[in-house]
Amino acid sequence: MRGPPVPLPRPGRVVPFLVLTACSGPQSMLDPAGGQAARIGVMGWILLAGCAFVYTVVLLWLLWALARRHRWVEPGGTLPRQAGGERRLTNGLAVWVAGTVLILFVFVTASYAVDKSLTHLANREEVVVEVEGKQWWWTVRYPNDDPSRSITTANEIHLPVGVPVRVKLKAADVIHSLWIPNLHGKMDLIPGRDNELFLTADREGTFRGQCAEFCGLQHAHMALDVIVHSRAAFDAWKEAQLAPAPAPTDEAQARGQALFLTSACTMCHGIRGTPASASVAPDLTHLASRRSIAAGALPYNRGNLAGWIADPQRIKPGNHMPLVGVPPSDLQALVAYLDSLK
Repeated sequence: MRGPPVPLPRPGRVVPFLVLTACSGPQSMLDPAGGQAARIGVMGWILLAGCAFVYTVVLLWLLWALARRHRWVEPGGTLPRQAGGERRLTNGLAVWVAGTVLILFVFVTASYAVDKSLTHLANREEVVVEVEGKQWWWTVRYPNDDPSRSITTANEIHLPVGVPVRVKLKAADVIHSLWIPNLHGKMDLIPGRDNELFLTADREGTFRGQCAEFCGLQHAHMALDVIVHSRAAFDAWKEAQLAPAPAPTDEAQARGQALFLTSACTMCHGIRGTPASASVAPDLTHLASRRSIAAGALPYNRGNLAGWIADPQRIKPGNHMPLVGVPPSDLQALVAYLDSLK
């Protein structure tokens, strides 16, 4: 037996809710979490307001013209010649052109002011992060004058709150574009050319970055997480990342490590503290501490990790990870080892 029908919410209640929810979130320029993003957001609101004003005026003139059409069109369908009509039309056109120029001038002035304010926020740095775009993932490095204290990770950027950060950008293959809407605007990564941007996160949280330049088949699955910590938590994260990979603690993990070190995985992946030192693919030293697999294609958990190793092309077609062909009996041991890398 069917129960009574569930009444649907009224559109008047749903639409404002949807509009408000669209203004916030981990990937929204309308929810700035830094000074640079806040200034870019102001520019966005100015553009939106200006365009909305022009659109409204055009619609009002259209409605006015439709309402007065019967005064202008004679029964035969011809337009009568009215005294002074051409002069009024000319004057109206002149006013409209002047208004358009004024609106464009406001846009240019606002854009200049925002760019100038972003420049004042630049050229200050306490943390340097190097981000390299590849098809279709991100290498993230924290360089240090002492190479032993340099950090390399993948698909995640960790930042301290309230600290100016210089992000150095480069591309390894094709043009990419880094966009973290809550923290800054877009910046291209161009092969053979180094770009950079400066940002400061004003609050802790997790935000989502995305490649914003079409770069091939899996462009849409080229995301990264930006985690903003307190300064103490950021320093603790750095120290944890500097540590080598933990040693296996049980028989399954030891078997999985042996499988990894004797497989084709070592041709591409590196794990600090082991003989695996390749850098073609993401560094796996602390793989299990990351939030996602395959640049945001899957959330990290053991099941997704096993599925990714078993058939990466099914999950992310066209990616450059080959099918290794690990037998099911070995796959569980390999996953047990990789899941211990925290």
